Amino acid sequence: MAKDSDTLDSVLTADDLHLGSFSDKPPWSMAEVLAGRGPNWLEKVPILRDQQARFLPDLTRPPRLPPLKRAAVVSKVLGSALAAWRFKERGTDESSSGLSRRIRIAAEELGPTYIKLAQIISAGEGVFPADLVTELKKCRDQVPAVDFAQVTAILEQELGRPIDQVFSHIDPTPIAAASIAQVHSATLLTGQDVVIKVQRPRIDEIVREDLRVLSWLAPHLVGRIPVAALANPPALVELFAETIVEELDFRLEAANMIDVARVFSELDQGGFVVPRPHPELVTRRMLVMERLSGFNFDDVTSMKAAGVDTHNVIKTGLIGFLEGVYLHGIFHGDLHGGNLFVMDDGRTALMDFGITGRLTERERLAFLKMMMSATTNNVPGQIEGLRDLGALPHDTDIATVIADLGLDGPPIDPTEMAPEEMVKELQRILKLLLGYGARMPKSLMLYVKNMIFLDGAIATLAPELDMFTAVTEVATHFATVHGQTIASQLGASRRWNEELDLDGIKAGFGVDPARTDSLTYEELKARRELIRSRLGHRRLG
Repeated sequence: MAKDSDTLDSVLTADDLHLGSFSDKPPWSMAEVLAGRGPNWLEKVPILRDQQARFLPDLTRPPRLPPLKRAAVVSKVLGSALAAWRFKERGTDESSSGLSRRIRIAAEELGPTYIKLAQIISAGEGVFPADLVTELKKCRDQVPAVDFAQVTAILEQELGRPIDQVFSHIDPTPIAAASIAQVHSATLLTGQDVVIKVQRPRIDEIVREDLRVLSWLAPHLVGRIPVAALANPPALVELFAETIVEELDFRLEAANMIDVARVFSELDQGGFVVPRPHPELVTRRMLVMERLSGFNFDDVTSMKAAGVDTHNVIKTGLIGFLEGVYLHGIFHGDLHGGNLFVMDDGRTALMDFGITGRLTERERLAFLKMMMSATTNNVPGQIEGLRDLGALPHDTDIATVIADLGLDGPPIDPTEMAPEEMVKELQRILKLLLGYGARMPKSLMLYVKNMIFLDGAIATLAPELDMFTAVTEVATHFATVHGQTIASQLGASRRWNEELDLDGIKAGFGVDPARTDSLTYEELKARRELIRSRLGHRRLG
């Protein structure tokens, strides 16, 4: 069928840029959708979210008997990995690295669900053991692609008609093939270039079966395997289930795209671009969206050749992410190099909204309290924020936590500690945190994951950036642009920028405020490497 050029031209003039942070040349208009006159799939989203929330406890409750066939496979693979570790590495200097390596190999053998779990753990620096995080980062980003004939079958089931009645072309070779879905470039009959995200066959059934196996297995691993500091195996399964189940319905992902784009627009945050989902081509297993292009996030040479200010990319990324968290309680929950790229005009295009952070009002205010307290060196406020977020029990005695952790004393520079002292202190803190009942709620895990990515982005795009200056600029932005809003929501009597404590910020980086005027990312990285090398010569237990 030939393109309808009149229709295409009229679509390209659609005016929806004031409603969402979209590209400048709309392939179709989102105005009707954003005005509340959306398609049928969007109207179902609140019901779908409610159903999901009610179904999750049943999915993660340990069953008396798991799906037996799958449980046998999982038990065999994991059991063999643990047996080999106990026989060869346990009790040696290679214990931690050996166990981590065997867990990674087992995850890859068990398939998409376990690869996804491994990838989530790999972003949990500071939450999971360092050796485990490092090893699981090796889990392949690509899994074998689904045969195109199966992709076609799924698309036609979702469309309810042959694909040639909607698309003039679909590239049979996927752009990306991940655990849950794969992505193909395509062209609509009306001429617009799009990408199609399509679920793997039976992935919904596979994930739910694997979650039941994991829910049954997790209690048996408590105390038997050093998986995590603040997320024991059952808690980790609950966290994983809450994260992955939302990815199994692309209607929720499309709604996430619309909501994040709208939030950026309301914040007047023009440094981001969100692809428009097609108003009529979104189903549970298929998501069609406009195609965007740009530089890979680590292609600094090409960015600079195009005149892109990489420092501004970092600043915009950090401020935009934090504004979404603190002011609107919604943010892209899975930032990494494969989910974003930099356009030639310097704006950052965000992709893959399957994992999106959505905070309750209590959680949002807890994050806001943590941020404001951190920049004003208010230690009790920071601990209260963690408590209100659910990382500590609601009846936690704040003063006791501060005293036990030594947070009421002068800052300690870890680079000046002997390896034995460092390990002993980390063991003491870990024991105390577990004794308090500390845990890692989903919202905090996604926040930490993204902050770790942004930290690494600085290393790639602006390694010479002075960290104190960067923190001060971000704090000043929030104070001048959002100061009154923050003060009214937290009941603060003074403007935030009047209380900024630069010495406290320096102490937060573990340096002596009196002796340190600046700290570039390269210098910070060197400090971290020194700490890691010292810890590497001593086992944590």
